[in-house]
Amino acid sequence: MEPGAELDGVLELAAELLREANCLRGWRDELLDVMDGDEPLGVIERAAVRPLGLLTKAVHLNAWTPDGRLWVARRALSKSTDPGMWDTLVGGLAGSREDLEWALVRECGEEAGLDEPDLARRSPLRTILRIHRRLPEGYQVEDVLTSTCVLAPDARPANRDGEVMEIATVDVATAVRRIADGEFTLEAALVIVEDIMQRRAAGEIPA
Repeated sequence: MEPGAELDGVLELAAELLREANCLRGWRDELLDVMDGDEPLGVIERAAVRPLGLLTKAVHLNAWTPDGRLWVARRALSKSTDPGMWDTLVGGLAGSREDLEWALVRECGEEAGLDEPDLARRSPLRTILRIHRRLPEGYQVEDVLTSTCVLAPDARPANRDGEVMEIATVDVATAVRRIADGEFTLEAALVIVEDIMQRRAAGEIPA
């Protein structure tokens, strides 16, 4: 079936059938792309993506203070996945047909109250890996993209969308210990450890 309204209708019906069968965790009223490689084929309700094992793209901001501490966020207890766990300061899924860089800017505004001027020093997004794992709601296939940024000394990130219960700064040793203790989400742990390794290799933080 070719991309277009007919295929989107089939995908919509599939999501509705999963919903009626109580196979979905909630209903987000958000559309994500169904991909064939790098090409979008159609769109489907976000809640149906993992039950069907479809590819998603997650964008993260790994933010630092000028003195080398990490900004981290604790997920709200109402989150369906990893409630109450620590996370990167910003992380979320790109929506249908959404430019990835813009998706990150949007997520920064929603999750941390950071707007484009606050992000002037961030690096471009880059993909660090693709995750494959089973979850209670289905099967996760996800490209993890990350951007890193040193926020201004007077930056005070604050959540706007209710999906974060706490924002704090931690030193590198504390971040590594909490990751080892399983307090961070898998995605955040991978993003943070990769960034720490990059910064140590560049001599930006002590080995």
